Amino acid sequence: LIPAMAYATEHIGFGFTSSILQNHPFTFARLISTLDHLTKGRVAWNIVTSYLESAGRNYGHTGLADHDDRYDMADEYCDVCYKLWETSWEDDAVLKDVERRIYADPAKVHDVIHEGKHYKVEGCHLAEPSPQRTPVLFQAGASERGREFAAQHAEAVFVIGSKPEVDGQYIREIRKIARQNGRNPEDILCFAYMKVITGETEAAANRKYEEYFEQCSYDGGLALLSGWSGIDFGQFEPDQPLEYIETNAIRTLVHSFTEGDPHRKWTMRDLARYVGIGGAGPVLVGTPESIADQFEDWIAAGVDGFNLAYATTPGSFEEFVDGVVPVLQKRGRMQKEYQEGTLRDKLYGKGPRLSVPHPAALHRQAFLGTVNGGGQSLSSSSETVSTPAAK
Repeated sequence: LIPAMAYATEHIGFGFTSSILQNHPFTFARLISTLDHLTKGRVAWNIVTSYLESAGRNYGHTGLADHDDRYDMADEYCDVCYKLWETSWEDDAVLKDVERRIYADPAKVHDVIHEGKHYKVEGCHLAEPSPQRTPVLFQAGASERGREFAAQHAEAVFVIGSKPEVDGQYIREIRKIARQNGRNPEDILCFAYMKVITGETEAAANRKYEEYFEQCSYDGGLALLSGWSGIDFGQFEPDQPLEYIETNAIRTLVHSFTEGDPHRKWTMRDLARYVGIGGAGPVLVGTPESIADQFEDWIAAGVDGFNLAYATTPGSFEEFVDGVVPVLQKRGRMQKEYQEGTLRDKLYGKGPRLSVPHPAALHRQAFLGTVNGGGQSLSSSSETVSTPAAK
């Protein structure tokens, strides 16, 4: 689907979710590089660690590893991918010399040798450098360990809060941790999950909302939330307030309704109504001008953009494009033309590649220093990137 959509479009980016359980990092790195080539540098990866016990069993495990252990695995998974993407091929390795029948200079293609706690790799990356090398990196996580991971790896973070103040607090925490890790906090963009229901008048928008709500199921809403959170909400009374419960699944959701929003007590009935229409995030209802006003409240809280969900498809998107987009453009809140280049160019305007001090760029920096410094092997407790002099 992504190659077909990339062929039919020029500027749209393709961010897809892939769990660290789904593929070995050696295979996944090749998949990403191939997609980045086919899309001309418009690929992003939403890094997730899975949350269902059944997912763990279906991918050959006895179940799902503990929440924080999965993030430890994700750290190493990303580390392996970064080495393959950033340090296996030099930029000028590809020759495409038809007369000499040489595609790539073997002296400029290097083995990555990684032996860690969870993964082992010994060989070169099986794809030449793509436009971005490392895809744009998305992540979401509200737990303490999740925030640490996002602050270290993410370029863009999905935030899910019931109101602007909740998202604003989370964004400040992420950027604070990023600064402590030596990263520029402004290098992390934050996108709020949002569902928009709009109409020509407030009354029309509210009628549409009530029509959607009439089709929602209390049991269905709680079942959806139970699956995401790993908590059986059916055991609670409808008017019982939600308290924070430690879970091995998606902690972001429970956090956003409890510790993330301490001034409101959410009941099971509230949650069912909220999730029934909005899914994981809030629902904004109103005229295009009212929606734009509400967007500006979220922007003032620190949000950089919005991850729009739908109530109906394609209706929700058509109504937003036809009604809300012109208002946002008039207010200077949305572009009228697209930035040229890769997805990273479009989001940041700083070129197609990651820059220091992101850990992927640090691998690249160390690798270039090693290659330019005489071809000695680059090694640490868990890696060796072999260069010609080291073989």
